[in-house]
Amino acid sequence: MSPLALVSVSDKKNIIPFCKKLVEQFNYKILSSGGTAKHLMEAKIPVIKVADFTNSPEILGGRVKTLHPKIHGGILAKRTNEEHKKDIEANNLELINLVVVNLYPFKKTVEGGAKWEDAIENIDIGGPSMIRSAAKNHKDVSVLVDPSQYQNFLEESKKGDLKDSYKAKLALEAFQHTADYDAAISNWIRKERGLQSSKYIESYPLIKTLRYGENPHQKAFWYGLSNIGWNSAEQIQGKDLSYNNLLDLESALSTVLEFGYTEKDELKTGTFASVILKHNNPCGASISNSASQAFLNALECDSVSAFGGIVAFNSNVDSETATHLKDIFLECVVAPSFDEDALEILKIKKNLRILKFSKDQLPKKNQFSTKSIMGGLLVQDTDASSKKTENWISVTNKKPENQINLDLNFAWKICKHVKSNAIVIAKDQKTIGIGAGQMNRVGAAKIALKAAGKLCSDAVLASDGFFPFSDTVELANEFGIKAIIQPGGSLRDKESIDMCNSKGISMVFTQKRHFLH
Repeated sequence: MSPLALVSVSDKKNIIPFCKKLVEQFNYKILSSGGTAKHLMEAKIPVIKVADFTNSPEILGGRVKTLHPKIHGGILAKRTNEEHKKDIEANNLELINLVVVNLYPFKKTVEGGAKWEDAIENIDIGGPSMIRSAAKNHKDVSVLVDPSQYQNFLEESKKGDLKDSYKAKLALEAFQHTADYDAAISNWIRKERGLQSSKYIESYPLIKTLRYGENPHQKAFWYGLSNIGWNSAEQIQGKDLSYNNLLDLESALSTVLEFGYTEKDELKTGTFASVILKHNNPCGASISNSASQAFLNALECDSVSAFGGIVAFNSNVDSETATHLKDIFLECVVAPSFDEDALEILKIKKNLRILKFSKDQLPKKNQFSTKSIMGGLLVQDTDASSKKTENWISVTNKKPENQINLDLNFAWKICKHVKSNAIVIAKDQKTIGIGAGQMNRVGAAKIALKAAGKLCSDAVLASDGFFPFSDTVELANEFGIKAIIQPGGSLRDKESIDMCNSKGISMVFTQKRHFLH
């Protein structure tokens, strides 16, 4: 008896040549319905319609067509189970050996901004039911959910009976397919109706197995979406991205985009930003009237740490900027665009990873950030408040003005991206000292102030958290700091304010902190 294949696909890529081979090389009969049946018949492939097979018409506008005992009985029946054999005979069931199904394009529909009713109609019911039935009974039934599987199935079939390990692999991929589909639906409903979810459900396909993780003895895998984020970025040259590269690129780009994208022909002073990052901390940042000057300013902050670092720009990289970049060892450079002559200059550094990341590749809404812990996951809103200044208050007798105000704003944006406890010293729209990841705030201040040294005169200091004591203010005064920006909120705020007043230092409270762990 000829084996029976049930074929019902939304994505019809390669389905015609695949079904032709099933029929011509492996003597399959094809069972199909709706648009798939019509598509196959137009290609002169013999098809048994589901309605004829079940002797039951499609109803409810196509919502019910494969939900029938003759379909699911033919898929789920255990071939060696005596009770199942009796049911097969009593109900005149024909066994289905292969299920080829992929689902209504729900993701594509909602990404296009479909109305609620249209999105609901693109929730597949019969498809997932058939896939799950076949995957459950994978010992006896093969299930294919993606056109990329077709050729391999044909090749395995040529070898004879399919191996249990291969059919189990197909079952795994099938259940992952339906899980991904259900995750997309549940997350869409949650977002559309503003509901609180009792479960955190996300689904990301494997992009690449990385060479290793943070260290060579750790395995690492990159999962993600194909149409946004780093997987959609264009890597123009260089070695494959590593685990650490991806983490640092994320931090570098997030920092530089505090200042927005600057279009290639936009020549406004102070809109060009550059950030140099090392080990997930900025070691230099600046905004200036050109990309090249912004980079040089950032490099001055800590040229030693910049060695082997990541550089991010919010604007086009031209030949002048590229000339400066080629003079030091860097792991990666990321920017919205690169001039052709700039790329020619950077070609000499063949291992340098160059990535083009445009505004369109940013997620439309990045509402959550996650971190794994033992036995679970921590989920929080992304920290997107550094650009909001309406709640800032000046708490000292001396108020910051003009350039000092600009530098406070700049320093606060950079400080958000420095590991806590964090202190940033800035002057003339560039960092001159950064203290990161210290166990106490005054310790971070000592590192930043010492790094800046004599340049601290008339500079500003930003702190990601409040001052528990006035010691940081005292230290800042010794170095000539003229203004401080910090969240405020300490029980000892008055001590810091009084110290600033006695030293002639301006202080601004943002009333928002920016811890980064």
